[in-house]
Amino acid sequence: MRKPKGNPNIFISGLVGAGLILGGLSPALAEGPGSSSRDKDSDKDGKGDKAERVSFNKNPFPSTYRRYGGRPTAITNVTIFDGEGGRIDNGVVTFADGLVVGIGGADTAIPKGAVIIDGGGKYVTPGIIDIHSHLGNYPSPSVDAVADGNEVTGPVTADVWAEHGVWPQDPGFSRAMANGGITSLQILPGSANLFGGRSVTLKNIPARTVQGMKFPDAPYGLKMACGENPKRVYGSRRQKPGSRMGNLALNRQTWARAVEYKRKWDDYQQKGGTPPARDIGMDTLKLALEGEIKIHNHCYRADEMAQVIDMAKEFGYTVSTFHHAVESYKIGDLLKANNICSAMWADWWGFKLEAYDGIPENVPLVHQAGACAIVHSDDQDQIQRLNQEAAKALADGRRMGLEISDATAISWITFNPAKAMGIGERTGSLKPKKMADIVLWNGNPLSVYSRPEKVWIDGAMLYDALDPNRRPVSDFELGQPGEGDTK
Repeated sequence: MRKPKGNPNIFISGLVGAGLILGGLSPALAEGPGSSSRDKDSDKDGKGDKAERVSFNKNPFPSTYRRYGGRPTAITNVTIFDGEGGRIDNGVVTFADGLVVGIGGADTAIPKGAVIIDGGGKYVTPGIIDIHSHLGNYPSPSVDAVADGNEVTGPVTADVWAEHGVWPQDPGFSRAMANGGITSLQILPGSANLFGGRSVTLKNIPARTVQGMKFPDAPYGLKMACGENPKRVYGSRRQKPGSRMGNLALNRQTWARAVEYKRKWDDYQQKGGTPPARDIGMDTLKLALEGEIKIHNHCYRADEMAQVIDMAKEFGYTVSTFHHAVESYKIGDLLKANNICSAMWADWWGFKLEAYDGIPENVPLVHQAGACAIVHSDDQDQIQRLNQEAAKALADGRRMGLEISDATAISWITFNPAKAMGIGERTGSLKPKKMADIVLWNGNPLSVYSRPEKVWIDGAMLYDALDPNRRPVSDFELGQPGEGDTK
């Protein structure tokens, strides 16, 4: 592949107005960093003007998402689960211009001119959020031609980005909305590698490009994996890692490189001189060390999660969430103390040895310990029924005597994943000025018989079970059997 001349991502921090030109370099540096006499002189004593340090675009593939149009709306006489454990009976929720306007009891003011929907016998929740999805990266149809979730060419692939493999035409996106009320989701690389690459958070809307789906200004994630998967994939090739010892050793060596990479860039920003050579994968790890990228770690066993927590402390990063985490119930206190969420299945276990000690009470026990509990899918079918998965976990907790409300269980698939993904201030619960990502259910969402009746994303109604014309159909589906199907 031919390489473009120059580096189109370089730009100069702090320059404004006439000091910028297309391509990102000021005229003084158009021939490369340090080309002007001023730079050469100022860098001799290490006291160069910091406004002229070169840096790199942290967001070279920006979101182009624009919300669809919506009408001011009020849902009345409805049971509300607000996403943060609150419940309002005979409630009212109003929204306009893409945002929640009001939420409360029957006396809540309704904006003039709002469309009024009678929610008698129905329930409202925030939009459902799946923190662990591979839609678009492993789309339907499940064929190798569009399977782009794992870069299985080396155990450290922090340089790859999930969004560069997402196929926006995946029919799974519309099924997730119509059947599961999914309004936002995080697409993660797979778990073959220790460092799988960057994740991306999407709004679940029809779009021509993945950038048109990208949740504006959502933090990136870094997918990591421990345990059986990396050691099996690479051990079978007679290369490192072939054991859990190798997993941790290569993890630590990579983080040590990242710390040094960050030190060089920090030193350059302070003192000037020649900028360090850029490494795309190290860019991701540097941002993770700085807290700008959330770390999502595939990990099953309690002992390995504890080791990862120690490794994070060694190198100065923070784990946002352990995914799958079937043994989180054993270390709920440790997760709480370190402010780490667990994204779990309701009852998947036993499909490999590291999943053998899973129990159906895992989710409620993590919640009972005071840690952050999340129900996730990791599956194109289960994402359509996260409400039922949360209900199963809730029922298992109640059977062992844990008193957990329906409204609390809803937080496992709304606010808690939003918080772990770094978007909890904007979505995940129903509060004034938050995004109007809303689902109207035809019954209690924790009932196996209930389905989404209407789904709004940023106040735009994108699905209505009562209106076949509001069933999104991707280009790929047009003219094919099952087009727009919502089974």
